[in-house]
Amino acid sequence: MNKRITRRRFMQFTVGAAAASLVPSTTRARATRDRPNIVIFFLDDSGYGDFAHNGNPTIRTPNISKLMRDGVNFTQFHVTSPACSASRYSLLTGRYPGRSGLGSWVVGPSSKHHIHPKEITLAEGLKKRDYKTGIFGKWHLGSPNRNNGASPDTLPLAHGFDEWIGTNVSHDYGNAMLLKSDPAGTNPIEGYSLIAKNLPSKHDVCASLTGRYTKAAIEFIRKNKSDPFFVYIPTNMPHLGIHASKKFLGKSRRGLLGDVMEEIDDSVGQVRKTLEENGLTKNTLIIFSSDNGPWIRFRNTARCKYGEARLHVGYATPFRDGKGSTWDGGHRVPGIFCWPGAIRPNSVEQSPASTLDILPTVFALTGAEVPKDRSIDGRDIRPYLMPARYKAKVPEFEFYYSASDNKPSAVRIGPWKMHIRISSQTGNNYGFKASRETPLLFQVEQDLGERIDRAGEQKELVEKMRKRLEAFEAQVEKEGALRDAQ
Repeated sequence: MNKRITRRRFMQFTVGAAAASLVPSTTRARATRDRPNIVIFFLDDSGYGDFAHNGNPTIRTPNISKLMRDGVNFTQFHVTSPACSASRYSLLTGRYPGRSGLGSWVVGPSSKHHIHPKEITLAEGLKKRDYKTGIFGKWHLGSPNRNNGASPDTLPLAHGFDEWIGTNVSHDYGNAMLLKSDPAGTNPIEGYSLIAKNLPSKHDVCASLTGRYTKAAIEFIRKNKSDPFFVYIPTNMPHLGIHASKKFLGKSRRGLLGDVMEEIDDSVGQVRKTLEENGLTKNTLIIFSSDNGPWIRFRNTARCKYGEARLHVGYATPFRDGKGSTWDGGHRVPGIFCWPGAIRPNSVEQSPASTLDILPTVFALTGAEVPKDRSIDGRDIRPYLMPARYKAKVPEFEFYYSASDNKPSAVRIGPWKMHIRISSQTGNNYGFKASRETPLLFQVEQDLGERIDRAGEQKELVEKMRKRLEAFEAQVEKEGALRDAQ
């Protein structure tokens, strides 16, 4: 039987509706594709084989595996450099390290170099679209010191980030610092406060890093849930020496490395739970990767300042070598993109891609402007993420592997990789030699370990790739770094 709407109930309904109409629009959930939130997890020295979804039998990473199942897994994902600073530069700018003017693949705490203030980072581009931006983890793109006049341009707030807690460099540097942004702070420069210094001697601080970053990222998400936000979580772990909090110590069959990885996995789970609790899951793109491969230089080192390092180093399996090398083990890393409701779940993308592609893709998804006054080396890979929505053909994968001097050591076009020089921090060249005149050529989709040199069989291809490499080198030289233009 129909019930009559009484005058009192009618007034309650109309007053409630009127009140709802007065709520500011920023408190309402945005449409799924209206400036999606961006969350990037960027591990330190974590190899391709350190994860359950890539076949590791004794490291449990269920949350990362679920991230993969809920999104797309790139099985051929690359970084431009096999070392910290140069790799992070490329992630944040979409540009090769040779354009940075940093001079080397690692920027130490006493280096005068730092990311140039005229670079346009992910954070800066997103801020122009009214994003809130936070970094919760290792920076490693500059430190204020006497060699650069304690420049304020060395640290994250000068490069588009609103908030930061993290280390200026890797935590194994003797004078590494844990810092946070602080409007009233003056240590080491204005706008920052010192939490701890000389980190290698502070096990308790190092063991707290993953948890600190997770907590700070969650607080940032909750605080900014009504606005679009960019959360960048570059963990210190599993860079040597590795540390896990008490909650995770002794939990993994793999030992301390497994404990560390499982704590990172828990961080991913906590962040995803926070997004879910705040109704943000379907409006958030999560990207998961690592800055380079594992530091296999210490794979046979029983005792050193990192403890029993040989048991603390991860896996580049099935690729050759690791961090600090020109082989694929240094440049191939996990690559997961997860956006429920937008990216088809449980997808696998075998086409090669790289961290260079993140900036142009994220800018395209968010409506941010891609800089036109400089070279952007990445590609818009939205058709790989959402092929039903984006039909354009992704440009061919032409990729340059940077070495310690931030100059190319190898080039990949399609499935072919050509080395013009090889190096490894292990000192092992695996019986190969390479030069510009006599390069090595591998078909790396068939020969994952780069074992069989095909240069003698593919002379025309070698010449084509050499010309592409030389054209790229000439273009980088002609354009110069922003530092050179001052």
